[in-house]
Amino acid sequence: MGTNRTDEFRKDAARIALTSGLSRRQIADDLGVGMSTLNKWITTHRDTDVVPPPKDRELALENEGLRRENRILREERDILN
Repeated sequence: MGTNRTDEFRKDAARIALTSGLSRRQIADDLGVGMSTLNKWITTHRDTDVVPPPKDRELALENEGLRRENRILREERDILN
């Protein structure tokens, strides 16, 4: 039996997939969900307000890049410890 995820989690996953520039495979692996599940969430939330308007999109892309850098730094820290 699968884990139930909140609607907020699903929306965030769709937003990350649509705006981060990461591959869907990487996002699915990072979130611990299957590719088909992530694709279903993207389809469901693609035309909703999860993707920011164009003027806010640049800021959202920057935030996702910073999150990605933080994740990489945490992984490197864990390797060194």
